[in-house]
Amino acid sequence: MKHFIDLFLMLISSYLIGAIPTSIWIGKIFFRIDIREFGSGNAGASNAFRVFGPIAGSFVLLFDIFKGYAAVNLVQLFSFLQPGSDEIVNVQIILGIAAVLGHIYPIYEGFRGGKGVATVFGVLLALHPLATVCAAGVFVVAFFATRYSSVGSILAGLSFPIWIIFVFTTPHFFLKIFSLLVAVLLIFTHRKNVVRLWNGNENKTSIFSKSSS
Repeated sequence: MKHFIDLFLMLISSYLIGAIPTSIWIGKIFFRIDIREFGSGNAGASNAFRVFGPIAGSFVLLFDIFKGYAAVNLVQLFSFLQPGSDEIVNVQIILGIAAVLGHIYPIYEGFRGGKGVATVFGVLLALHPLATVCAAGVFVVAFFATRYSSVGSILAGLSFPIWIIFVFTTPHFFLKIFSLLVAVLLIFTHRKNVVRLWNGNENKTSIFSKSSS
């Protein structure tokens, strides 16, 4: 029973960490705006770059990554779990999912958050650094080739199961399933972007300056 209570408290903590609406609070405190009313209308790092510029955008990106990474590493508080075991990986994934849901549906801001890409990256970085770095490489190439952060995010998400299952051949079954869910989640949260891409009116993102294009 004690372990169940500990897990429940860690789940709540992971959600609350993930729910910290970085870009929204940065916008309200330093720019006196709600980022959800500007640019793409999304409360994520790519729109923060677009609306706030590179300095504030970089802070939003790094903190949103940190949220996912920190939530997964709350597992260190479970001293009864053996490092590297299936059990600890499963708990890490559950905590990571809670953080991502917090980012997408933040209780602090009316459950209207971002798409969760940066927070997902932090979760994956904690779970499997090598596969995550490879997926990040896919994002970088796709982004600089197209200037669409949505294209980079979707392709990186689709590549992650390939790295996990076929390249690094992880032995953890739940991690393989989670990698597939990540790909589906990123496509789902970017469904409006896919429509805009199809219609030719998707917003491009500049990492060097503010842009509304």
